Amino acid sequence: MKKALTIAAITMAGFSAKAQTPSSAAQQQVKLTLSNAIELTFTGNNSNKGAEVNLAFNTVNDYANGVESAAQQLKVRSNRKFDVSVKTSSANFTYAGSVSPVPSMPVSGVLGLKVAANGTGGTIASPFSTTAYSGLSNSDAKLISNGLNGGNQTFSIAYEATPGFTYPAGTYTVDVIYTATQQ
Repeated sequence: MKKALTIAAITMAGFSAKAQTPSSAAQQQVKLTLSNAIELTFTGNNSNKGAEVNLAFNTVNDYANGVESAAQQLKVRSNRKFDVSVKTSSANFTYAGSVSPVPSMPVSGVLGLKVAANGTGGTIASPFSTTAYSGLSNSDAKLISNGLNGGNQTFSIAYEATPGFTYPAGTYTVDVIYTATQQ
């Protein structure tokens, strides 16, 4: 009997005290399908339609020297490099007032724009600059070239109007249109 116990003891020594747990694995592939995406908004209201810019001519000096706006900031969010262009909605301002016949004020030679700040990583396209106003028209003009992709690429612009003494009192309006295009 002594021998039988010894054999049983050896057989038990070959087993682990811990029970083995069965396992199973599963896997799943995750695929990201990215599309080109770009958005241009005004930071003041997080909208693609900026707040109205009112350039008031109240004194003779305003007419002689022109009136400048405060800086207006725009933000581009893009997953690719981009360009920004600018143009006006019309070659002439729309007039609202009491003068008849309705005066026709051209945008060209009256409304200018400068880039007040550029945080896009791109370059300011000629003829625009940070130091001088360049005229606007209803033809697309490149404003920013090679802006870097990112989620917070900002730039600021300012306007200057110099209508001189040629036009009668009233309200003259035009839309300025900015377009961001991926490269």
